[in-house]
Amino acid sequence: MPSTEGVVQDLPKGPVDKLLGLANGQSGQSGQMSKYSDRTQADGTQEKTFDSNETIYIDFEEGDTRSPANFSLRIKWSITIMACIYTFFSASVAGSYNMGFESMTRDLNCSSFQATIGLSVYALGFGLVPLVTASFSEEFGRQPLYIYSSIGFLLMFMMIALAKNIQTVIIARFLQGAFGSTGSTMVGGTVADIWSARERGLPMSLFALTALGGTGIGPAFAGWIEMNSRLGWRWIQWIQMIIFGVYTLLLPVVMRETRSVILLMKLAKKMRKETGENRYRARVEDERPSLKSLIFISCTRPVLLMCTEPIVLAFSLWIGFAWGLMYCLVESIGGVFKTLHGFNIGQVGTVFLAMTIGSVIGFACNYFQEPLYRNSVDKRGPEARLHMACFAAILLPVALFIFAWTGYEYVHWIAQAIGIIASFYIWATFIIYLAVFSYLADCYGPFASSALAGQSLARNLMATAFPLFSEQMFHKLGYRWANTLFACLAVIMIPIPFGHC
Repeated sequence: MPSTEGVVQDLPKGPVDKLLGLANGQSGQSGQMSKYSDRTQADGTQEKTFDSNETIYIDFEEGDTRSPANFSLRIKWSITIMACIYTFFSASVAGSYNMGFESMTRDLNCSSFQATIGLSVYALGFGLVPLVTASFSEEFGRQPLYIYSSIGFLLMFMMIALAKNIQTVIIARFLQGAFGSTGSTMVGGTVADIWSARERGLPMSLFALTALGGTGIGPAFAGWIEMNSRLGWRWIQWIQMIIFGVYTLLLPVVMRETRSVILLMKLAKKMRKETGENRYRARVEDERPSLKSLIFISCTRPVLLMCTEPIVLAFSLWIGFAWGLMYCLVESIGGVFKTLHGFNIGQVGTVFLAMTIGSVIGFACNYFQEPLYRNSVDKRGPEARLHMACFAAILLPVALFIFAWTGYEYVHWIAQAIGIIASFYIWATFIIYLAVFSYLADCYGPFASSALAGQSLARNLMATAFPLFSEQMFHKLGYRWANTLFACLAVIMIPIPFGHC
């Protein structure tokens, strides 16, 4: 079946539906190729006559290989992997930037706090811009967004590397976050386009693995580039640009359009051109609102859902808190390991690999979650997605308490690296991230994109805010008590998944 995202649904129109911008389903018979009218003959029989002016709505037949849902496994995995590589790059760039702070502040004559703004605005671009660009996939499809976003993302490396002042860096980081958001917000939709709900577990886990694991890979190599006095922060950008440039060249070759309604529009346009008849149309051409309306809805509906739906609000705050903490780690790990353990910047970057290890452990947990989901989904519905999330709710505060109270000079550094980053914190965050995506998508059906956009907005706004106050908080309270405060807040959030499990 083609994707129904963006198509008017046949749902009763209640007060909430009106607020969300839905109309009553007024579509005709899906897949109908022609209409006939009855005409009474002289002998009283009914004759069926063809109405040549009637619109012919085209659709994919069951099993049609042109439908994204029926792509071969080779094509599906090629698309999924290519999309997840974009996610990996957008995640790795978030943390690699911080490794160049020492040479950047020296070359640009700026403060550490000004450099930190570049980290925050990257997350801000991630959170705000998709509210607008999500509508473009309804109008133009997913493939063009991947291609043009990757080009913009690529050019921002150059803008940062050539920057003469910190203001240029900050602007370029915001724009890079905006272009990189396609590697986060679009991938979930791409996976939903080509994989059924029962097949979606592994592809979504791969997506989550690249989103979190990439955050550890970027700083690991960037730290050693910063260590080389002949390279520094500018070459962190140049090297990433070279690698991503290869991906950008491969993207148009491998990535296909996966939105069914866009493919149907192209097919209808081709049929009109070949036959010279304008009766052939895709249903979405007559039912889709204007681009202006789509942008308005995509900007307001996620906020409306967060304000009116307790599930969306609770899960958005939960993943937002965990995501903000991750950006705090990106900001504070350097200070912790330099101050307490005497690490240089290259060694600090290597510590971030523990985040990738934690992501792999979280990915492995999917092999426990998926059987639990399949065995209980018929009985429990979307709540079957939350088995491992309940475990993660307890694991998160435990991880933060460990990180807080192993922060002594006489405690070996591996305790903090393994206890919080590798074994517990990122492990818990991975499970929460994947559970929130899957659970909200299952709960809200045609509103899933808006629900996910709401949590994405909350997640990235917190990622924007946390680094801006974390350095001051760690300075005032110390690393132990500041992280204890975070742990206590995580304890308060433990009931969130249990309340729906």
